[in-house]
Amino acid sequence: MNTQLLYGDIGGTKTVLQLAEVAEGGIRECCTKRYDSAAFATFSDVLRDFLGQTMTHSPAAACFAVAGPIAAQQATLTNLPWQIGSANIAQEFSIAAVKLINDFEAVALAIDGLPPSDLITLQTGNPHAHAMRVVLGAGTGMGVAWLPWIDGHYYALPTEAGHIDFAPLTPLQTGLLEWLQQRFGHVSVERLLSGSGLTNIFKFLQTQAATADLPVIELEEDSGAAVTALAQTGKHPVALQALELFAEIYGAYAGNLALAGLCRGGVYVAGGIAPKMIDTLRAGGFMRAFRAKGRFSALLHEIPVHVVTHPAPGLLGARQEAWHLLQYSGKKL
Repeated sequence: MNTQLLYGDIGGTKTVLQLAEVAEGGIRECCTKRYDSAAFATFSDVLRDFLGQTMTHSPAAACFAVAGPIAAQQATLTNLPWQIGSANIAQEFSIAAVKLINDFEAVALAIDGLPPSDLITLQTGNPHAHAMRVVLGAGTGMGVAWLPWIDGHYYALPTEAGHIDFAPLTPLQTGLLEWLQQRFGHVSVERLLSGSGLTNIFKFLQTQAATADLPVIELEEDSGAAVTALAQTGKHPVALQALELFAEIYGAYAGNLALAGLCRGGVYVAGGIAPKMIDTLRAGGFMRAFRAKGRFSALLHEIPVHVVTHPAPGLLGARQEAWHLLQYSGKKL
């Protein structure tokens, strides 16, 4: 009987679970299933469905990447009312070793193993060996993780940097901030750099541009994909402007993180949104805003910037951590 690993990427929009068998030949993926997170009351309901369809015996170890802060192996999702605890999962599903990690910690863990084909380079820069890296990404929310070099390898440090204050840089962005403050009070970066954030930007720009020839389009709160489609397929002028403004804010924020960590090892833009708007990111606004740091502009020119195009880096990182958990727990293959 082969040893089995269970791992997953748990987000506010979707949950992806995967099962793999570990043998002397390596790790072989057995089954992958994607779930609509909002369709389930608890994560246990999702896991029970998955294991009921795939398992013949309990996995030896499990790791789940969770979109939210983790404390004492307990997590509450930022954008979904799920509470998850590793000990509860271990007991309920008879899994010997279970670990929760932050979703962007998982993405960061995957970076070192990605082939060049899973990266699009926006700036080659002048990378320094073993220098600090940062991984960020807009999706349902905004995730950020640091990658410092410690004891011979990159070590992933999760953060909640997506919830720091948004800092406008132009009169238009200042107007956007004031409009968002009226709606939300505190305006974090995530209010702009996320699927709902792109929607917020589009709605704000509509208030500035609405005319008889350009009627207002009503959208749900999280309609980033619809805004992207309006821009790329429909060439809607406000949607096009929204993508450009999104890219500028994204670039400025990425540049701030690059300065904060002195990330000479590279900036990695992950998340579900960036690969879908790669032409906008390549158009120049993202990198201009990234480099526009006054006296430190020259430094920003030296920092490599890559877009991660792999569809599930968080799943790769969770698998890697499940494998390490298996080794640490002393399980025999």
